[in-house]
This record gives sequence, C-alpha cells and structure tokens, in this order.
Amino acid sequence: MTNEEIRAHLFELADEKYQSFHQNLCPGIEQIIGVRIPKMREFAKELAKEDWKSYLEYAWGEYNEEIMLQGLVLGYLNTDIETRLTYLAKFVPKINSWATCDSPVMGMKFIKKNQERVREFLAPYLISENEYEVRFGVVALLDHYVDAAHIDDVLSVLESIKHEGYYVKMAVAWTLCECYIKFPEKTNTFLEQTQMDIWSYNKGIQKITESRRVSEEEKIRLKAMKK
Repeated sequence: MTNEEIRAHLFELADEKYQSFHQNLCPGIEQIIGVRIPKMREFAKELAKEDWKSYLEYAWGEYNEEIMLQGLVLGYLNTDIETRLTYLAKFVPKINSWATCDSPVMGMKFIKKNQERVREFLAPYLISENEYEVRFGVVALLDHYVDAAHIDDVLSVLESIKHEGYYVKMAVAWTLCECYIKFPEKTNTFLEQTQMDIWSYNKGIQKITESRRVSEEEKIRLKAMKK
C-alpha cells in the first residue's frame, strides 16, 4: 500500500469518540486520528505481510497512528533478529508520546526469544537524554524482562535511571510495581535499600498499593515506607 492509501485507511478506521479520549491522554500531541488499538494491530498484521521493507523505509509519520503503526508492524515481521533491530533503531527516534511507545513495545514478542541480544540493543537508550528513548528502554524491560533470569538487572536499571522526564519516571514506577507483584521479597529488599530518585520510588509504591494483586496487609506496610 502507498502512504496515501495507508493514511486514508487509518481515517476510515477512525472513531471520533476515541479520538477525543486519546487526545486527552496525550497532551501536546495534536495529530491524532483516533483509531482503536485492536484495529491498529489488525492493520499492522496486514502490512507485515506486504512489502514491509519499503513501507518501513518510507512510511509517513505526521499522525500519531502513522508512527505507532510502524512500531506495531515491527512486532509482526517474519525476519531475523538483526534485521528487526535495524528497523527498530530507525523507529525509536520517531517515538513522540507514551502511546507510540507502549503499544508497539508490548507487541514485540520477538524480544522474549532474543533477550540477551535485545538487552545489548537497549543499553544506549536507557542512558539517552531523550525522554521517549529512555521510556522505550524501560517499557521494554517492563514487558519482556521481569522474570527470574533478569529481575536483578531490571531493578539495577531502575535505580540507575536519572532522567527527569515525567514519562520516564512513570515508566520506572510501573516497572517497579510489576517487579514487586512478580518478585515481592526481592523487590521489597530493593525498596528498603535503594537510592533511586524519591519521586519514582514513591510513585512505584503508590502503583503497588493500588494493585488488586497485593494484600491489604502489604499495602499498609508499603505505604509506611514512602519517603
């Protein structure tokens, strides 16, 4: 499909109510068409079966959905890991909101099968000065690395993040919450000793105590740990 056809189809899929809702969730991002994520994923699957190399090389990115679509397509490609990472490196600098970051990264199931190689790839993004590049790295850890083999590494990264961007700090807090839910004892020890920034620490505890997967007794104890 041409860029013109892709844009036209995105507008055909648009939902006016969702456009208004999504606009409120992404302050500062004006070019939002309003396509719901399930429809975005269906369209991405179609594009991944076509001439995806030409698409990813020349795709338009004026609208929020046009950027997101490129990231979603990366999750459905039938190709080797190095080719994926080549195109992923071209996609990451285009990320301009939490939305164009989080949904694509969640769908990148290939990361689980290539954790060590992708972890190397993530390293420079985790220390980037760009807010959304750091968020990309943290969200990738959140979605694909909170497991027994990588929990120590993930917690170490959370402590090392120094970026002051709001969307970085929120990603760190969400990841801290997921770490606690899956590895409560190890994460609790981390919380007792960590020197991570206070805002992310407190927001992480807030997210943990809002979870239905945490007991009321734990919530009381954790709230008392806030700084």
